[in-house]
Amino acid sequence: MRLARACTIQTGFTARGRLDPAEHGNILALQLRDVAANGTINFNNLTRIYLDPIPEKYLVGAGDVVFRSRSASMSAAVIDTPLPLPALAVLPLMILRPDPQVLSGAYLAWAINQEPAQRYFEESAQGTSLRMVSRSSLENLEIAVPGLDTQERILQIAALAEQERDLADQLSLKRHELIRRMLVERASKRAAATRKETIKK
Repeated sequence: MRLARACTIQTGFTARGRLDPAEHGNILALQLRDVAANGTINFNNLTRIYLDPIPEKYLVGAGDVVFRSRSASMSAAVIDTPLPLPALAVLPLMILRPDPQVLSGAYLAWAINQEPAQRYFEESAQGTSLRMVSRSSLENLEIAVPGLDTQERILQIAALAEQERDLADQLSLKRHELIRRMLVERASKRAAATRKETIKK
C-alpha cells in the first residue's frame, strides 16, 4: 500500500531561530538528535522550550511516528509513551499519523526501518554527504499492510527475535570472558610450575 493512503504526512516545525531551553517551558521539542538510528527515542532528554502560541499541528502524541528525513540513517520511531508536556516535532523530522483503522504506529515505524523501505530511500534520497528524503518520496513509499491482528503478531515476533539476539550477544560475551579467565589462570599455573622447575635446577 502506498504510504500516503495509510497515513497523513507533514513536515515538522520550522524553527525561525534557536530553540533555547526554558526551565518553565510549556512544550517539549523533539529534534533529530533525540531519535536514534535504531528507531528509538530518548524521551528523558527532550528539550523543554516556551512557545506562544503553540503550533498544534506539529504536536505528536501516542501512536504518531516521526521520520528522520535528513540523515545518514532514514529511520522512524513511534511515540509509545505518555509525555508530561505536549511535544513538538522539529524539522528535519517528519510527522506520520497512521489511520488507526488500517495501520498501527508501531508497525509503521517497524516497516519503515526494514530493508525494503531502506533500499527505497537509498534510491530516492537526494544529496551526497547529507542525504534527504522528500515528502513526496515518503508519500510514495510502498509498504505491506496486513490486518491489525497480523501487524501485532509481527511486532511481537520481532520483539522476541530482538530479545533472542541480545541474549545471544550476552552469552557470547560471557563465554568469551570465561575462556579468557581460564586461559589467564592456566598461564599463571604454568608460569608457577616453570618457576618451580627452574628453582629445582
